[in-house]
Amino acid sequence: MDLDAFEAVNRPDWERLDELVRRRRLSGEEADELLVLYQRTSTHLSMIRSIAPESVLSGALSMRLSRARTKFTGARSNFMEDVAAFFVVALPAAFYRIRWLTVVIGVLFVSVAWLYGAWVVNSPGVIAAMGSDEEMRSYVEEDFVNYYSENPAASFAGLVWTNNAWIAIQAVAFGITGIWGPFILYQNAQGVGMAAGMMASYDRLDVFFIYILPHGFMELTAIFIAAAAGLRIFWALVSPGRRTRGQALAEEGRSLITVALGLVLVLLVSGLVEGFVTPSPLPSWLRITIGFLVFAAYWVYTLVLGRRAVRAGHTGDLSALDRGDYLRTA
Repeated sequence: MDLDAFEAVNRPDWERLDELVRRRRLSGEEADELLVLYQRTSTHLSMIRSIAPESVLSGALSMRLSRARTKFTGARSNFMEDVAAFFVVALPAAFYRIRWLTVVIGVLFVSVAWLYGAWVVNSPGVIAAMGSDEEMRSYVEEDFVNYYSENPAASFAGLVWTNNAWIAIQAVAFGITGIWGPFILYQNAQGVGMAAGMMASYDRLDVFFIYILPHGFMELTAIFIAAAAGLRIFWALVSPGRRTRGQALAEEGRSLITVALGLVLVLLVSGLVEGFVTPSPLPSWLRITIGFLVFAAYWVYTLVLGRRAVRAGHTGDLSALDRGDYLRTA
């Protein structure tokens, strides 16, 4: 079938369908016409998908039909039910599928940070190259701690949230390259390791952990999740398995959207901990415990609900109806 000729012949019907969908009110005749055009366009889409399932035309018709379906059926389901399904099924399933990659990335991150910290502690020349003794003492004795309290807690939490979201977005958006995510992680591991080494060189390593761990448990985990999601896209491109590369990228990309939405909330929680708990006058053990409980809650959520959702066949992808695998005609 010649797709260009097919499109030229049927485009008037598709444009008429678009025109009816855009109208706020339809007469009885127009509503009947909308249903007829919807069914006709559904047939057209089935024909196109039989020969070119990944074509631009196929995607465009799928979007047309989705808008038309909403026009004559209204909301697909109750909003609160959709929200509940997202948090109970889709999101934990998406997190669960990348759990091992998240753990591996975390282990590698900590290893690189530890190596840089050991290098700083055991190489006096490194500290000297980073600044004068006066500057280093000012950092470890004042600046490091003051960083968490020099701004109002609410604005600081927002700043942290924005900064971490930017790092996560880079890891996710450029994950398909297979390079950018690991590069971002390496840079951050280097910074954390050298800061720890600097604090340890002046016998302030305890202060480092007291101010890093409360929010660091969840904050770093969120970055690991983002990197894992991005690398999953890269691997879908390299090794799609029995799927075509287009199908693999589409499926993993849609699941990635679910992960990205979940990370917005995860980073919000870690930002609130960093803004309100880390610099608070609470005992050190309590601040660290709060941070660990948030971290533990994430993993319980992922492992318990995620395992259940994945065993039920969920992946974090959109439903078959939403992604256009089939079309409702009645």
